[in-house]
Amino acid sequence: MNKLFRAIPAVDLCLAALHEADPHLADAPRTFVRDLVTAFWDQQRQAIREGQYSSAHELALEARLQDLAAYVRAGLRSHFSAALNATGVVVHTNMGRSVLAKEAREAVITAATGYCNLELNMATGGRGSRHSLVEDLLCRLTGAEAALVVNNNAAAVLLVLDTFCKGGEVVVSRGELVEIGGSFRIPEVMEKSGATLREVGATNRTHLHDYRAAINENTRALMRVHTSNYRIVGFHSAVSLPELAELAKEHDLPLIEDLGSGSLTDFSAVGLPNEPTVPSVLAQGADIATFSGDKVLGGPQAGIITGRKSMVDKLKSNPLTRALRCDKLCLAALEATLRLYLDPDKARQSVPTLRMICRTAEELHKDARSLAAALRRGLNANPQTSCHISLRADVSRVGGGAFPQYDLPTTLVCLKPAACSPTALKAALLRTEPPLIGRLEDDSFCLDPRTLDTADRPALLRVLREALALAATGLI
Repeated sequence: MNKLFRAIPAVDLCLAALHEADPHLADAPRTFVRDLVTAFWDQQRQAIREGQYSSAHELALEARLQDLAAYVRAGLRSHFSAALNATGVVVHTNMGRSVLAKEAREAVITAATGYCNLELNMATGGRGSRHSLVEDLLCRLTGAEAALVVNNNAAAVLLVLDTFCKGGEVVVSRGELVEIGGSFRIPEVMEKSGATLREVGATNRTHLHDYRAAINENTRALMRVHTSNYRIVGFHSAVSLPELAELAKEHDLPLIEDLGSGSLTDFSAVGLPNEPTVPSVLAQGADIATFSGDKVLGGPQAGIITGRKSMVDKLKSNPLTRALRCDKLCLAALEATLRLYLDPDKARQSVPTLRMICRTAEELHKDARSLAAALRRGLNANPQTSCHISLRADVSRVGGGAFPQYDLPTTLVCLKPAACSPTALKAALLRTEPPLIGRLEDDSFCLDPRTLDTADRPALLRVLREALALAATGLI
C-alpha cells in the first residue's frame, strides 16, 4: 500500500501537465486548481485503502491525466448554468420560472454594463427614487393609483401586513390558507408580520356573514388569497370580490387581495379559464393587490403591489421596504417586460411565457414532427445513440402555481433508446452541458416542444448524443 501511495505524482507536476494538456486551465485561479488536484488525489488515496488499485502504474500521471483533467474542469464549472426545458411546464420553478423576453435581457445587460439612473432624478440631477422607474407603467397597465415593487410576492404580502395590520387581526377564509413554494404558508407569513390570523368559514364554504361576524375592534383588514395553485370543487362557495369590498368599505377596512401568480392577460382565448387579472381585481374594489413578476407575467422575480395611492405611500415609508427592495437588474428587466404589455398583441409574441402558453395544438404537432425527424437523422446512424422515436398526444402545464386543473394540449416526442433504459438516459442528461430536463412516461424519455425553441435544437441534439453514448456504457 505504501508503494501505491508513493506512486501518486506531486501536485506541481500535475499542474504543469494540466496546463500543457488544456491551455484554458491556465486562466483559472491557480490556488483553486491546486485544491482540486489535491482533492482528486485524496479520492485516489481512499481508493487505495479500499483495495481498488493493484499496481503503481495505474496511478501514474500519464494513466490518470485524462480523469484528473475532467475532474478539474468539472470543479471549475459554474454551479449556475443554462438548462434545456423539455418538460412542457412553462413557468418551471426549479428551472428559474419565466424566461425573459429579448428586450428584458438587453435591458439587464445595459443596467449591468455601466452606471445608470437607478436613484437619479433626471430633472434635477439630485437623488431620486427607484420606485418611480416602473410605477407609471404599472398604474397604466392595471388602473391602480400607485404601485411599488419588492423582491417577491411573499415579501409584498409581508410588507402590506406589517404596514397595515401589525398588532391586529386579518380576516381570511379557511379555504384560502394556501401553502406556496418551499413549504411557506400564508399563516406563517402573517405571523412574521405581527398580524393575527382570524379564520372564517369552512374549508369548502365561506359566506359573507362569516366575515361580518368576525369583524371587531381589533380587525385591521379583510384579505382574499387567490387559490391559484389548487382548486376546491364540488360543494363549494366563496364570497365574491365586490361583496367583500362593500363589507370592507362599510367598516372602513382595507381589502387586500393576494393574487399569487397574477396576470395582466385574459387567457380564455386559448382555452384556459378566465382567471382574475390585476386590473379586474382593482376595478372590483380591492384596495391593494399583490402578485408575482416572474410567473404568468413573464418578467423577473419581483413582488408587485398595486392599489390606492394613500396606502402605497405608507408602504414606501415603511423601513422594511428598504430591506425588501429590488436591485437595478430586476427593475430594468421588469420595465422592459411591462413596456411590451402596452401592446397586448406584441406581448403575446415577445414575452416567452405568454408565447409558450398561447401556442396551439396544431403548431406544437407540427413542431413535434419536425423535431422527431431531426432526431432520427441525428441519432439513428450510430448504434450507441439509436432510438425508437414516436409521437404521442399529451398535455403541458402552465406551472408556477397557475391554472392547476387545466391542461394545454401538446404532442410529445418520445424516445426509447436501443442501448440503455430511458431512466439511464434521463440521469445522463443531468450531466451534460447544458443539462436537458424532460419527462419519463410510458417507458420513454419524452420531449415537449412547447418549452423548446427552434434555436435550442443544435444543443439538444448534441447533449442527447453525449448522454446516449454515456448511458450506453453502463457507467450511470
